[in-house]
Amino acid sequence: GCSGFSGFGGGGGSRTVRERGSNIRVKVKLGLPEIAHGVKKKIKVSKYVECSHCHGSGSEDGQTETCPTCHGRGQVVQTVNSFFGQMQTASVCPTCNGSGKVVKKKCTHCGGEGITKGDEVIEIDIPAGVGEGMQLTVRGKGNAGPHNGIAGDLLVLIEEEAHPDFEREENNLIYNLFISIPEAILGTQAEIPTIDGKVRVKIAPGTQSGKVLRLRGKGLPILNGYGSGDMLVNVKVWIPKKYSKKDEELQIEIGRAVQQE
Repeated sequence: GCSGFSGFGGGGGSRTVRERGSNIRVKVKLGLPEIAHGVKKKIKVSKYVECSHCHGSGSEDGQTETCPTCHGRGQVVQTVNSFFGQMQTASVCPTCNGSGKVVKKKCTHCGGEGITKGDEVIEIDIPAGVGEGMQLTVRGKGNAGPHNGIAGDLLVLIEEEAHPDFEREENNLIYNLFISIPEAILGTQAEIPTIDGKVRVKIAPGTQSGKVLRLRGKGLPILNGYGSGDMLVNVKVWIPKKYSKKDEELQIEIGRAVQQE
């Protein structure tokens, strides 16, 4: 038979394999100001943590012994008959999960697993410019791995809260500015809200409804890049359904002035 696969486990030496804890997924809601500047969020996560009684070993007294299934190799080898003759395949030992050791007396607090249910407050550093549906990975903040294993990751899904003034289009912000007919004809100045406060813009005389004003750099920062998007101001002329007597007189005067031009 074929003996080319007889060297598993380093010729009989133990091979340490650390078990890995599973990942945890959480959702974090952010407002546009937080997205614009980046933010640190502290969240409480329920998860598996290292057992404080046995310090993650799973052993009540800290003593271990050679795994009886794999005899310390960490792997079990099976011989399979095939068309080409006998083939040997190796897999991680199910008894010791590849460590080659088992505890003599299991920890009474965690049942020998080395992990217990617990809570941890985790601070997440969220960079500026993230968006709805993005996922951030915080390494090593998932479930603890059994038997002093490797911790999984914390996967943070970003949810974006709607803003009362703006709509988002990638890194640009869109704002609808409503002006009256006289303001559109004669021109005016208007205050526009931005993420960092209000700015004043000039509306030129004769501005048509649907005109877009672009305020450079007043949008959201580019994620992991340089610069920011823009603020797009959609100018919309508001036409009232009902006029007062004074409004009617004003419209007549404006109409006469336009005709004279």
